[in-house]
Amino acid sequence: MAAALPAASLPVLASQASAAPAAAAALPGGGDLGPNVLVFDPSMPNIQGKLDEIFKQQESAQFGTGRYALLFKPGMYSGLNAQIGFYTSIAGLGLSPDDTTFNGDVTVDAGWFNGNATQNFWRSAENLALCPVNGTNRWAVAQAAPFRRMHVKGGLNLAPDGYGWASGGYIADSRIDGTVGPYSQQQWYSRDSSVGGWNNAVWNMVFSGVEGAPGQTFPDPPYTTLDTTPVSREKPFLHLDGGDYKVFLPEKRTNARGTTWGSGTPRGESLPLGQFYVAKPGADAATLNTALAQGLNLLLTPGIYHVDRPIEVQRANTVVLGLGYATLIPDNGVTAMKVADVDGVRLAGFLIDAGPVNSATLLEVGPEGASASHAANPTTVQDVFIRIGGAGPGKATTSMVINSNHTIIDHTWVWRADHGDGVGWETNRADYGVRVNGDDVLATGLFVEHFNKYDVEWRGERGRTVFFQNEKAYDAPNQAAVQNGSTKGFAAYKIAETVTTHEGWGLGSYCYYNVDPTIRQDHGFEAPPNRPGVKFHDLLVVSLGGKGQYEHVINGIGAPTSGTSTVPSTVVSYP
Repeated sequence: MAAALPAASLPVLASQASAAPAAAAALPGGGDLGPNVLVFDPSMPNIQGKLDEIFKQQESAQFGTGRYALLFKPGMYSGLNAQIGFYTSIAGLGLSPDDTTFNGDVTVDAGWFNGNATQNFWRSAENLALCPVNGTNRWAVAQAAPFRRMHVKGGLNLAPDGYGWASGGYIADSRIDGTVGPYSQQQWYSRDSSVGGWNNAVWNMVFSGVEGAPGQTFPDPPYTTLDTTPVSREKPFLHLDGGDYKVFLPEKRTNARGTTWGSGTPRGESLPLGQFYVAKPGADAATLNTALAQGLNLLLTPGIYHVDRPIEVQRANTVVLGLGYATLIPDNGVTAMKVADVDGVRLAGFLIDAGPVNSATLLEVGPEGASASHAANPTTVQDVFIRIGGAGPGKATTSMVINSNHTIIDHTWVWRADHGDGVGWETNRADYGVRVNGDDVLATGLFVEHFNKYDVEWRGERGRTVFFQNEKAYDAPNQAAVQNGSTKGFAAYKIAETVTTHEGWGLGSYCYYNVDPTIRQDHGFEAPPNRPGVKFHDLLVVSLGGKGQYEHVINGIGAPTSGTSTVPSTVVSYP
């Protein structure tokens, strides 16, 4: 409470009140990380109890509002099993994973869903070293569950207990000393990592820049292996420098292979937390835009943020980093975030959840017609996930639009919900998932599912995709609903007729038309025919249990799927 003013001051204050108002105070940088960020150090009692409390709350809260980041200061932690539920991120606060070591596990399993791991979404592990109790750590996840900058001093099991269904996933910048066992995982993408071995493959296992990866053998077994990743720049992350929080920005690598941290201090720069506006749930778009206009970056602490106008990222090298699945919900049909055509923006670690009023777009990187070159310093979109429906009705015509050249999309899941609340062919209408208009755009780990029309539509030149996973919309009511002129069904991944150069590796599309299993899909992939510069390697389409069928894989090429056996139809090279 302010002290009372002496009576003699009152006339002065009254006269000042008639003067022009003072300019609004600048928003401060830095500050505390809020109530949903839990920071642990090795001396704290009953860490396990707190972890169990959060997990109990989040284990089955698939469409709940809880959001948490569990951060561990550097040091040694013994006897922990951190079970990770929905909207929960666990991370070490060192510069290297080995700075923060668990003699224990970081576990995802599927007991909450009767041993089925196909809905273990929206969680992450980052920047920790693990010495698993029984020698193998279990990480049985599906989409939107990245495993980044992790060092597993043992093996890694990607399947749930009992080896039930699993549909993941993504590993980057990690070292697994032992063998990775995907077992029941239908598909997986691993980038710029090191593994002691890899056990098996179901439909589509893709590796780029992974030391110890199996060799190229698609389709039997279905391994797609690139020696290096063309361009990569690892996700920004929070760390401690003494007692001060900073955000580390890893530098760009070309033809990358292996981890960034295996030979000492990673290369890049750290920004002090004072250069970030530390946003708390409830902060509105006007406040966030004011912070950005002041030259601050954004750190979105865990929680829900309703925005009534776009968040405008207009300055080169701006960082927007979310913790614990911070979630943006656009109100009244606005676009949640727009990025100017500038160098080096980094978007990472947040979820955009469509609102009930249709948004034309949810995320735009670069305005329409963007033309600048960003080859030296691209914008990156990493662990940015988009959802339409599921938590309630949501609509968006086109979810993610990439207009800026050279953008790197490194692990996204763009999902029109097939279950949850507010789900129906028109209820959560979303025609297009990802549209790429910019040139020289690279996608590493592209997961896009269930859109009413094209899931991915690529119009820019010299685009590249390493790993694509797709399911067509389950809920199409009949053949007419997905008829595309004379073509049966909209392709999962379409290259525009104007494109002369494009390349993709390890791309899969699955159909499960459970409302009308008689629906036929002409192809999963569509490209300008017989154009030498448009090349695909290792494509597959799958009919899940015979609920709908594909006539071909790409254009008129590739055998049709048939029956209920869920056997992929493959094309090794196109054209």
